[in-house]
Amino acid sequence: MDPIIDYGHGIFAIDSGFTRPKLAAVYAIVEDGRAALVDTAASPNAATVLAALAARGLQPAQVDWILLSHIHLDHAGAAGALMAALPNARLAVHKRGARHMADPSRLIAGTIAVYGEVATREKYGEILPVAAARIVEVHEGSTVTLGARTLRVLDTPGHAPHHVCYLDDATGHIFAGDAFGLSYRELDRAGRAFVLPVTTPPQFEPEAMHESVARIAALQPEAVYVTHFGQIRDIPRLAGDLHRLIDSYVAAARSALGTGARRHEQICAALAALFEEEAGRQNWGLRGDAMQDLLAGDIAVNAQGLGEWLDKQTSR
Repeated sequence: MDPIIDYGHGIFAIDSGFTRPKLAAVYAIVEDGRAALVDTAASPNAATVLAALAARGLQPAQVDWILLSHIHLDHAGAAGALMAALPNARLAVHKRGARHMADPSRLIAGTIAVYGEVATREKYGEILPVAAARIVEVHEGSTVTLGARTLRVLDTPGHAPHHVCYLDDATGHIFAGDAFGLSYRELDRAGRAFVLPVTTPPQFEPEAMHESVARIAALQPEAVYVTHFGQIRDIPRLAGDLHRLIDSYVAAARSALGTGARRHEQICAALAALFEEEAGRQNWGLRGDAMQDLLAGDIAVNAQGLGEWLDKQTSR
């Protein structure tokens, strides 16, 4: 299977192979013989990314930037490995995430807390640090230049406080990481895409997520690129779905009783039922067991994030 999807305008997606096909995209933007990568997938996927660049005739020295949407390891885990292979690249990351790229020990510990140590090592491999001198802290209003092309940084919290998006001035398209949800191609129906919010722990905030979705939609991009997975269009419809579903997620979490494992199981069951309802409402390309199997991992981690958000509400 060809891991490269060409969207034109010097933009292509590399299917990183993280966990399964078409789960985590690494985007490449090419302008004037120079390249930038948006997100990295995990360390074991670095070789796939480098091979895809070579297949497009791009040498490691031609990559000027790695642009991180945020520092969760399915987006940033290969940053250290790729930076070691890309001699001219600089790493752009939200200022809240920069120190964790230079010293990933706390990031690794946080991931182990979510997935467990064995699963973390298997999925994410060795997380290498990035030299602090090669890290560029970005924030609202920062710009990144790639040849004659400019990408503007948008501060987009909600999924995580260290989340940014990149607005491509050349196309008006937006590289959105997880700020505009996930959109699996297996769920498409006759070219119609669907989205789901991403509420993985530990820092989901629904109001901030609503604001970030609204901000992306207000810019009226023809296309948005989500890490999970690919280019999506029809942004006003999808933004409306995200707003509705963020509220539905929160309602599902609030409906759970008890604490600990029992509450987690209840939130998982509520999300599974919500997705079944959504599949029928929207006529998803997958239904029933096949759909539930595809989304099982997302249900579990989204439920965990919602549970942690509930705990924060009671402690305030």
